[in-house]
Amino acid sequence: LESQLASLFGGRVAEELVFGPDRVTTGASNDIERATTIARNMATRWGLTERLGPLTYIQDEDEVFLGRSVTQHKHMSDETARLIDEEVRDIIDAAHGKARDLLEANLAKLHLMANALMKYETIDKKQIDQIMQGFAKSAETLRPLRAAARKQVESLGAPPAKDAPPEAPAVAAE
Repeated sequence: LESQLASLFGGRVAEELVFGPDRVTTGASNDIERATTIARNMATRWGLTERLGPLTYIQDEDEVFLGRSVTQHKHMSDETARLIDEEVRDIIDAAHGKARDLLEANLAKLHLMANALMKYETIDKKQIDQIMQGFAKSAETLRPLRAAARKQVESLGAPPAKDAPPEAPAVAAE
């Protein structure tokens, strides 16, 4: 769950690192919502925080029908509600920090991947692996994989793409 939460903050943290914290977009809103839901469930449903312990703090009641959402009743003190909010905040802050640490440690790879996406629009698993393993030094060095993928598609009977990049020499591991 902690890795999933950090992953959800990857796009937001990348924006913060590249554009600055005051120039982030709304693009990560769904990721933030999902992360908050997971963190709240960790604290209130799954008993995964030390301070709250293995208790469930929210009870779902009533049936869902005709667009009516499940009613949640608060069965806790205001102090416990405040503690839940603190725990959720701590979980979110830790995930955000983990994402930041990982991206700061791999900033060159972040920029290389962004450049490759700007140049080619999509990159495949092999190209991502090349970037992450440090074999690709620029977006252009990813061309051999694209050419290999193009050959594989052509071997299945598909016509070659009109704007396909020319063949490039294979990238050697350094």
